[in-house]
Amino acid sequence: MIEWLRNAGADPTIELAGKTLPIELKRMARAKRLTLRLASDGSAVQITMPRWCSTKEAVDFAILRQEWLETQLAKVPTAENVLERGTLRYRGHELAIDWQERARRKPVLNVSDTGEQCITVGGPRDTVTHRLQRWLEGEAQSLLEADLAFFTAAAGLKTPDLRLSRAKRRWGSCSSKGVVRINWRLIQAPDAVRRSVVAHETAHLVHFDHSPAFHGLLAELYAQDDGADIAEADSWLKHNGRTLYADFG
Repeated sequence: MIEWLRNAGADPTIELAGKTLPIELKRMARAKRLTLRLASDGSAVQITMPRWCSTKEAVDFAILRQEWLETQLAKVPTAENVLERGTLRYRGHELAIDWQERARRKPVLNVSDTGEQCITVGGPRDTVTHRLQRWLEGEAQSLLEADLAFFTAAAGLKTPDLRLSRAKRRWGSCSSKGVVRINWRLIQAPDAVRRSVVAHETAHLVHFDHSPAFHGLLAELYAQDDGADIAEADSWLKHNGRTLYADFG
């Protein structure tokens, strides 16, 4: 059921599974049709619409797809506090968090008494989550730069600048100027998944489309990564990608 907010200029809202979510409308000159999606964190319904499309038509479009939206909402992972959970997702594994108030504020990757890797961090408890995110971003920058150097060398290309992305839906992008952006959250995924995204964007440095030539180059590049399977990596992202947003939004 759609409920229109009475305030002038306010966006409409939609009731999904007992939750009231705003409908965010975005008109785009190049849009030829209505497209609908749920925000990655489940906080809003987003509709892209042609300039000629009316707001009512866009809202009706959401009404007809309410069941699909509720299905997507059910897939959104519940946000968790990593410190309360006691573990941090890192390269496809769960690292135990060893918080010691008198330890160094900067997180450090250690080996516990049981021989398992853990992350030791000190300082104020209320800022631990923020510092863990910064540590993950630093790890992502280092590993992604190495990944990009590997795949561009395999493609016979000069390694471009790499920048971390905080995009809510896209895992990677490549600009016409050759700048590659990769979502930092991929540091939480298995190595093969993270590297598949870098291989994808490397292939875009040669083919700025999704043509057969692009897919052929992608398969060739990714096969050099110890024979990794691109289909398996894509499947992991499709089924588990949203979990990478649960801890840090």
